[in-house]
Amino acid sequence: MSSLALEITLFVVAVVGVVGLGLWKSRDEVHAEEAGASGYFLAGRGLTWWLVGFSLIAANISTEQFVGMSGSSANWLGMAIASYEWMAAVTLVFVAFFFLPKFLKVGIYTIPEFLEYRYGIAARLAMAILTILVLVLVPTASVIFSGAKFVSEYYHEVPVLNNLTAACWIIGGLAAFYVFIGGLKACAWTDLVWGSALIVGGAIVMWFAFEALAERPAEDLIKTKVANSEATVQDLQKAGAWERFMLLNDGKDDEAVVKNGPNGSGGKVHMIRPKEDSDLPWTALLLGLWIPNFFYWGLNQYIVQRTLGSKSLAEGQKGIVFAAFLKLIIPFLVVIPGILAFNLFSDKLHESAAKKNIKAIESIEKDGALKTFVVTERFVQRQPDLLPKVIEHNAKLAGIAAPSIAGLVPTKAEDAEKITEQINGLSTAAIKKTEKLEDKDKRIIEGPKLVGYDYDSSFPVLVRELVKKYWYISWFVIAALFGAVVSSLASMLNSASTIATMDLYQKATGVTEEKKLVSVGRVFVVIFVLIAAFVAPNFDNPKLGGIFKIIQEFQGFISPGILAIFIIGFFVHRAPRYIGILGILMNVVLYGAIKWWIGPLLVKHNLWFAPEVSFLDRMGICFVVIIITSLILTAVDGMEKPVELPNNGVVAVETSKGAKLAGIGVVALTIVLYIVFW
Repeated sequence: MSSLALEITLFVVAVVGVVGLGLWKSRDEVHAEEAGASGYFLAGRGLTWWLVGFSLIAANISTEQFVGMSGSSANWLGMAIASYEWMAAVTLVFVAFFFLPKFLKVGIYTIPEFLEYRYGIAARLAMAILTILVLVLVPTASVIFSGAKFVSEYYHEVPVLNNLTAACWIIGGLAAFYVFIGGLKACAWTDLVWGSALIVGGAIVMWFAFEALAERPAEDLIKTKVANSEATVQDLQKAGAWERFMLLNDGKDDEAVVKNGPNGSGGKVHMIRPKEDSDLPWTALLLGLWIPNFFYWGLNQYIVQRTLGSKSLAEGQKGIVFAAFLKLIIPFLVVIPGILAFNLFSDKLHESAAKKNIKAIESIEKDGALKTFVVTERFVQRQPDLLPKVIEHNAKLAGIAAPSIAGLVPTKAEDAEKITEQINGLSTAAIKKTEKLEDKDKRIIEGPKLVGYDYDSSFPVLVRELVKKYWYISWFVIAALFGAVVSSLASMLNSASTIATMDLYQKATGVTEEKKLVSVGRVFVVIFVLIAAFVAPNFDNPKLGGIFKIIQEFQGFISPGILAIFIIGFFVHRAPRYIGILGILMNVVLYGAIKWWIGPLLVKHNLWFAPEVSFLDRMGICFVVIIITSLILTAVDGMEKPVELPNNGVVAVETSKGAKLAGIGVVALTIVLYIVFW
């Protein structure tokens, strides 16, 4: 048997074995008569701290991070993207002691259910509908895509598995299968295994990457490095693996300079990014980044559902703080390897992008679509042979003579910048030419973005190039990463079906029969996985800017408003009930207005400090506006009597003193990490 066959066999056995374990462990909650909806949706409210902790991590970490986050770190963001993980650790501690006690005291199944107790049915329904739409169409679909991206990149020579669409349906089907049968308990037990394996697998990949960096000839590293560091061959020859990593990534990165100007980056090993950065400016660390963190860890159903299934408040708090500690480790397993992937295999990242670029050009030429090409400087530098075809195409659509690039050398930074401006200028001219036509089918639109590197393939390439040759190790790494994908996906499907069943179906029909609710929940699992698997392959579009950015961008339409009304609901007890629905709807409108109207106007008239209003800054603005509006309405039209939340007493709600001390330690460690990498 070949090493590839052995690897695939062990991989399949591992996946089937873990799924079987989850189904076996969930049999009591699923089949017992008294378990019913609580058993299926909340694991009978019997999860211990270690199941809660590992389940939180496994539900959160998947190839969304190993593909999306490592891709962002390979690009210009570098260590700055680690703020999503390290700030999450602090957020989790806060959630354990301020959010969870309130939720367990009321005894809710879903987060939208809490809004009915505080604000009324309208707020509950609004949050439920928006949550399902965003959860299924964005995070669920993107996790399927990122998992399929990893599988298809890693097994790029294996039929079926190398097909992105086929891989999407395989992953979606497997996740739906075991959540359909086993519910949350099956998810929790598989999460325990996958969460542990994921940390070990990530550590193995990081070890191999640093080993490869230490062994790579200094001359090769200098040739392939893109960072404008001062490192010389002599410096690298004297340096060990970690020092090489710091030397190669401690200067201004070309991609960041192109995007944000000469002060665009302080190097990939630093956390801070300039206020001009459109993805993660330092201003976002003040408020904007806290909003998605608090929403995700405190109010996001597919995460919080694990804590709602805790056997007591103390168990839930210990599990959450344990997960917070594990979050501090994640950047070392995801972000740093992403940077190393570019240092070691930038040529492989280019090969992946080059194939996509050629395919995109051939597709438009074949279909005769009225779409322009948009290019990056890296594309101009790395694929100069395609430039005449791209320029001619855009010029033809714009009705302008194709500009000559004679005398310009695409590999030179200044010439590449000129060529990029010419091509993208032709694209803009072509679009303006037909933008007022009544017949939309005759309008010219912006087409594919041609890039120099496929950053989202960073981690898959790293594993393929360094680990695959050791089949007795690679099967474990692949199984861990694949399991994390399936685990996250199963969690999302379980949570979406819980909301659809308990917040929408039960409210609309009044059905209380436990078996009926479980059956309806399973139907929703099937519906949602079909929708997500159909949408998932569309994420393979460079124009979208990477899956990690897509997820955060779309969360902005709901997270600031929902977080704002929950905070008002927790701490402003006389706030009028209509604030619930007002805050949710107001956020959707305001976020869209800032993104497409107010933001561009501010930039156009030089009233903003950056080339665009980043999505994190948009979140911050929405959050502040809704909080202020709610406080004003409370002052003017506050309730005479404060709202009192019920105490349904489903589990013990005594706070854990040990978890509180551990939480303080996690916050202290987070501060230390920021100081080291600032």
